[in-house]
Formats: sequence, C-alpha cells, structure tokens
Amino acid sequence: MKFTLSWLKEHLDTTASLDEVVSTLTAIGLEVEGVHDPAAAFAAFKAVEVMEAVQHPNADRLRVCQVKTEKGMIQVVCGAPNARAGMKAILAPEGSYVPGIDMTMKKTKIRDVESNGMLASEREMSLPETNDGIIDLPVDTPIGTPLAKIFGLDDPVIEIKVLPNRPDSAGIIGIARDLAAAGLGKLKTPDTKAVPAAFETPIKVELRNTDACPLFFGRLIKGVKNGPSPDWLQTNLKAVGLRPISVLVDITNYFTIAYCRPLHVFDADKIKGNIHVRYAKAGESFAALNDKSYTVSDGMTVVCDDSGVLGLGGIVGGTSTGVGDGTVNVYLECAYFDPMKTARTGRDLDVLSDARYRFERGIDAEFMPGAVELATRMIVDLCGGEAGSVIKAGELPKWQRQISYTPDFCTKMLGYDTPASEQADILKRLGFVIDDKKQPWQVTPPSWRPDIEGPADLVEEVARINGFDKIPSVSVTKDGSVAKTAETPRLSRVRKIRASLAASGLRECVTWSFMPSALAARFGANDDHLKLSNPISADLDCMRPSILPNLVQAAVSNSNRGHGAAALFEVGPIFRGTNPDQQPFVAAGVRAGSNNPRHWASPEAARTVDAYDAKADALRALQACGLVATGAQILREAPAYYHPGRSGAIRLGKDVVAYFGELHPSVLKALNADERIVGFEVFLESVPEPKKKGNGTALPQVQLPVFQPLRRDFAFTAKLDVDADQFVKTIKLVDRDLIVDVSIFDIYTGKGVEPGTKSVALAVTLQPKEKTLTDAEIEALSKKIIEAVAAKTGATLRS
Repeated sequence: MKFTLSWLKEHLDTTASLDEVVSTLTAIGLEVEGVHDPAAAFAAFKAVEVMEAVQHPNADRLRVCQVKTEKGMIQVVCGAPNARAGMKAILAPEGSYVPGIDMTMKKTKIRDVESNGMLASEREMSLPETNDGIIDLPVDTPIGTPLAKIFGLDDPVIEIKVLPNRPDSAGIIGIARDLAAAGLGKLKTPDTKAVPAAFETPIKVELRNTDACPLFFGRLIKGVKNGPSPDWLQTNLKAVGLRPISVLVDITNYFTIAYCRPLHVFDADKIKGNIHVRYAKAGESFAALNDKSYTVSDGMTVVCDDSGVLGLGGIVGGTSTGVGDGTVNVYLECAYFDPMKTARTGRDLDVLSDARYRFERGIDAEFMPGAVELATRMIVDLCGGEAGSVIKAGELPKWQRQISYTPDFCTKMLGYDTPASEQADILKRLGFVIDDKKQPWQVTPPSWRPDIEGPADLVEEVARINGFDKIPSVSVTKDGSVAKTAETPRLSRVRKIRASLAASGLRECVTWSFMPSALAARFGANDDHLKLSNPISADLDCMRPSILPNLVQAAVSNSNRGHGAAALFEVGPIFRGTNPDQQPFVAAGVRAGSNNPRHWASPEAARTVDAYDAKADALRALQACGLVATGAQILREAPAYYHPGRSGAIRLGKDVVAYFGELHPSVLKALNADERIVGFEVFLESVPEPKKKGNGTALPQVQLPVFQPLRRDFAFTAKLDVDADQFVKTIKLVDRDLIVDVSIFDIYTGKGVEPGTKSVALAVTLQPKEKTLTDAEIEALSKKIIEAVAAKTGATLRS
C-alpha cells in the first residue's frame, strides 16, 4: 500500500514530519516497507538569479555568468542559448551529482575561465523537457527555492505492508485514523452530504444471488465531460504507481486508494436494459478492461445487463461498457461482494487487481452510502453534469457484534497496568463503541474492522496504540540461576559420537527409516509388525532393522556418480519391534575403496579398507561414549550379514555393544555393490554409563611418567584355532601396573613353522613408575608372561 505524505494530510490534520509519521506507523503495527523521498536526490539544486551574462573571451558559444545564490555570488560558464541577465535558473553546485548526465560537478576551468558548477537544463535534471536551454523559472521565484518544491517533487512516498487481518489499512483514511488515535493529528471526516437528485435513475438493479452480492448501489449521472484528470489527481495516482487514464476512471482509482472503496463506472448509453448481479453460467465470456478475455464458470459472480456479462464482480470490468472520451452519461456502481467468492474467482482466473485485493480482505459496508455521495460530488465537480437518484438493491450485510470485555484482562495479558479510562479512550478513538455502564463492558467494533473477534483483539489494539515499547521486559528465568541442560544422556552420546566419527573422516547421512521387506529380512527383520500398512512407496514397506543397508545403498549411489572411497555414518534408531524399548539408537558406518587414495609419500599406504578400519571406527564411537575399550572382549559373534571370517563383536560382560567387519559378499551383491565394504554398528543403549567419582568421571587424571618405557618382543607358536586376542588379554593380566600396552605385529604360517600351527609375535610395553627396572626384574616378568600364555593358550615360546 503506497501513499504520499501530502495525500495522507488530506485525511489527517497534522504538522508531523516524515520521520515522525514513519516511526509512528511502525510503532502502531503498520509496518513500513519503504520510504521514497524524491526531494532527497534534488536537495542540492536550488533557484538562483543570473545577474550578468557576458560573452566568453575564448569561445563564441559560451557565456560567463555572474550568479547570485542564497550564499553569495559565484561565476559559472554556460553554453545554453537562453542564458541571460535577469533570469531565474537552477544551479547544480560544486560537489552535486547531476542524474541526467551521470556526473558529479567540480570546480574547473573552461577555456581558461573558472566555472563553479553548472546552470542546469531539464534534461540534465531528468525532467520533462520544455525548451532547448537551461531551466527558465518565473522571475518571481525566490532565490534558494529547492528544485523539488518548484516542480512538485517534494512529496515523499510511503509504502506499508497490509496484513491480511487489517483491510482498513488498504485505504489512506484507515491509516490516518490509526495515526490520529496514536496522537499524531486529527482525523478529517469526509463530507458525505447527499447530492440532490435532479431526476429518477432509469437503470434498475436486480440481485439474483444475495450471498455473492448482498448490497448494490447504482446512480446515473448525465451530461458529464470525460477527459484528462486535473494535475493534482494525476500526481497522486502517479506517485503510487497508477497510470492516469481519464478523469472518470481516475476517480474510481482515487477512491480505491484513499477510502479502500473500489468503485466502477459504466458508460450508461452502452448498458442494455437493467443491471443483474448473478452467478455465471459455464461458457460465458467477456473482454476485460485489462486487455484480456475470460471465460467464466459456474459459481463466479458476474455483473450483467440484458445482453450478457459486463464484468467480474469485485475484480474487473468489461470493455463493452467501458467509459471513454465520448462518454456523456455515466452509471456509477458501488457494491459489496463476498470476500471468499471474490478471492476464489480471482485465483481461478488468475486476475490481479486493486479491487480484488480489497474485496477479498473485506470492505467497510457501512461506508457504501457515503461513498456514493462522495464519488458523485467528485464526478460532478470535475466532469460536470447532474446526478440522478440512488438505486439501492439488497440490504447491508450483518456485521454487528458485541464483545464482553473486562479492563483488568488487559493487565493480565500485557503484564503492566493501563487505566480503564485510557483503554476506553484508545478504543473510542479507533471507532469502537463502548457500553461501560456495567461489567463486563460491551464493546462493538467498527464496521471497518472485521478482524476484531474477542477480548484479546481489544487488548492488542490498546497495546499497539499505547506503544509496544511500554511493555516491560521481564526475565523468564530467575536472576542468577544456572539453567539445567536440556540434553539427555542419550542426546549427549549422540552429539559426541557424531563429532568423533566426523573427525575421523566419516560423513554423516540421514537416510529413510524404511527399506524393502526382502532386504530387511537379510538384516534380521522377521516380525510382520515392522511392515507398514500405508508405505510412502512400494519398495519402502518395512521399518529398518539395521542402518547398514541404507548406508551401503548411499555408498553405491555415490560410486555410480563418480564419488568412490565412501566413508559414511548415521546415528539413529533401528526397529526390532513396535515397543519403544525395541527401537534402540545405533551409530552405524561404512567404508569402501581405498582408505587413503591420494597418499603421496607412500603408495603402499593407500590400501583397501578392511575389517580393522571398521573395528577402529567402532572403538572410536565407544570411546566417545565414555567407554574404556581395554575392558572389552573381541569375539567372533557377528550376525550373518557380516563376512564370517572377517568380522567380530565387541562385548562387555553379557552385552554386545558393537559389531564390526566386512559385509557378506551375498549381501553386497543384493545391494548391487561390486567392491569390498566394511561396516560397524554401535548400540548406544548397551553401553554402560561411566561411573562417577565425586564431581568428576571415572577417567583418572593424566600422570606423565618420569621413567623411560621399554619394549620387549615375544614370538609364540600356537595352534591355528587359538585366537590372537587371547594372547593380548592374557599378557595384560600378568601385571596391570607395569604392562601398559600389548600389540600384535605379526602372525606367520609357512616355512619354519610346523603344519597346523602359527607364529604370533607381540610387542609388550613396560612403563616403570617408581624406579628403573633391573635386568633381573625384567627377566622375571618375561618368565611370568611366557608361563601365563602357555597356561592359557597352550602356546610355547618360539626359539
């Protein structure tokens, strides 16, 4: 909604500045979207008087002018043919930007003669040209008068956002009413005194569907003279982006913007018979005033005469009865059209118009009789002629409603006290009628406010006019208190695992919680309750029992598009049943291809991922949960969808906390994967919470040793069926204090090792804490290690 400051002041008696108007509009909830002040671009250009204009000594077509400004005399070199002594002109001073030539003025010399600025032409000021020289002002123009004021460019244009619940703000009078209520001036009430009828209007109106159009006013005005609008009317319309057409059409546009009251004018001599407002019949068509033709359908509201459709009610008129330069008799329409039906018709036919914009939001029906008289007077004043009687068809739609309101409710809603008398004063200034003789008050909203429905709406009116800035700031928490975290232990684990896995090079995915039932069966789903009764897709008919299939499919899809070496993870629920305790959270991930495809230093390091990569990822996720992995058991217990010889489980006591390993070739084939893919699954609910000690956790404080560690290597010969992990666990238990690390660095079978056996080489790291170990102490510990391994695994030290 656009309007100029001067247009606003036609309805609001105020001395407020532009800044005051804009700030008040924002304060009362009429959001200002923009302000365009054309005077700002011309602020530097003002009227001056040329006191002397003599021939330039070095140029035949130039004159040296002595110019009197409001600040004193300056010299300007001018080449315009009409530059002369005694004239009033416009000066573009030094430092000003001239829009017509895209140049900033600066002091210079022209043919060795100093020039300070420029005497401007209309072209250089981007104004309509009326002569070939510089601007020639009337001689009585005072020196220093701004160019914007001289040419009527000093009227700022304000644009506000019209909210769907505020149809009254789509008219300038509604905006003026709010500003007056906020104390920025006094509302000017329009004079709606009846224009005397000189004759009886012969064109009658019939409403065949009163639910679509409950009320219609019509009036014939004879002997008008149509033509261009007066300058003031054209200026107002141009300022808000409307193109002046003719005085009759411009008057209807003026009422649309000024009063939020769309009108329509017919050339009365082109109307066949009487006016009928009815529902359209499918197949009817007409040519509209927006240069388009429309075919209407059943249920659309149309205005017709005896010959057919003349226009769409509340949206757009037709060319068949449009006014033109030859119009002598005009028929004025002022009607009320149903908002919902108007909006539906406009959407169906894709017609946008200023009339539709207002009718579909709701028009002030009470203003219709007054609008007819105001428009009639304006037509007669500008076009001449004489008015006939007013034809009324239908009845005013019922809009009256009363709201029970207690002033104390305002304090409860806003949190601060507003006296009842002040509330009543604000509401009355906004047009509300209040019966406050008893409690609660009975409040009747004005006809232009269809959005007011209950007590809370009345409180909002008081708050916005009184000032939203007066609502006190109140802390929602106690001062000085420390808020408790809203993060649950599971969410904390999820966050930490995500950060840890992402830091290790895995990329997080979010996949469907569904998958094909045939694929779900491969991953352990055997419960019909997991099948969806209404799946979003035929191939997503089962809740996922594992996240791995979705991640593998994502990796395959990426590889098919040229993005190999997948490293993906997801943290989310899996589904083993319909109960909440059967839907645990799992952190799962997959890797495929090379673990380091661009390893420049050592090509051998760019190996294909294997089960140990998945094991490292699983242990990393467990560590993020606060689990010390040294106490975990690594066992051969992976499900069937893992490779039987290249997978494992991580167990704590009786609970499996993770699976890891290479996925089974048959599973990969079913998923269309043609390369090795390893994966892991960590079950968050199975990982125990870290034990608390006082205010800290079970993790001990870091104590850096003062003695140098030492390493001893052992090679044992054992049977092939002995798990290598048994060596690690056995050796760690020999001395928990001294032995800080045990790692396997070689497993060998072949020449030099008896058939049916293998050689297992381990590195044992000893860390003295109290003193340096003697050779005897080291040998004694080595003997214990050898004996413990022999007792537990049957292995012997390799000679």
